[in-house]
Amino acid sequence: MRLKSDFIAGWFVAVALTAMALPAVGQTGQTGGKPRQPEPLQGVVTQVIDGDTLRFNVAGEPAIEVRLAQIDAPELCQSWGAEARRALSELALNKPATLRPAGRDRQGRSIGVLVVDGASIGQRLVQEGHAWSLVGRNGRGPLVKEERLAQALNRGLHADRTAVKPEDFRRSNGPCK
Repeated sequence: MRLKSDFIAGWFVAVALTAMALPAVGQTGQTGGKPRQPEPLQGVVTQVIDGDTLRFNVAGEPAIEVRLAQIDAPELCQSWGAEARRALSELALNKPATLRPAGRDRQGRSIGVLVVDGASIGQRLVQEGHAWSLVGRNGRGPLVKEERLAQALNRGLHADRTAVKPEDFRRSNGPCK
C-alpha cells in the first residue's frame, strides 16, 4: 500500500512540474500571457496612397490598405506631402515586400512594418526626411534617433523650418479634402 501511495504522489508531482514547464495556451491563442505575433506576409505594394499609406497584395488575396507603423508622413495637401508620397513610391511600389502586421488603426486599416530589400521602409522615410517618428507620451519613439539625424542634416522636410507635424496640421486644418 505504501508503494502505491508513493507512486501516486510521485506521479502527481511529475504531472504538476510538467504542467508548470509548458506554456499556458488560452482560448485566445495566447501563450505565456502575450499575444501571438501574426506571421509576416509576402506580397507586393500595388498602390501608394500617401506618404505612409499603401495597398499591399498577397497573391490570391484581396489587396489590403496598410498604414506604415512607427511613422507619420505629411498629409498630401500639406507641404512635403507629395514628396513623401513620391519617396514611398520609389522605395516600394511594385516591389516584392514583407509586411509585419502590428494591429489596426482607428480607420480599420492594417498597421505594419514594410520591408523591401531587407530595409524597413518606414525607417528609410524618416532617415531621408520624408516622415516623422511617432512618439509616445514620454517623447520617445522607435525612430527618434533617425529623425534627429535627418533634422540635423536638413534632409527633406526638415530643410523647411516651418514644417508642421501632420497631427498638428490636422488639428489646425482638419483632414485633406
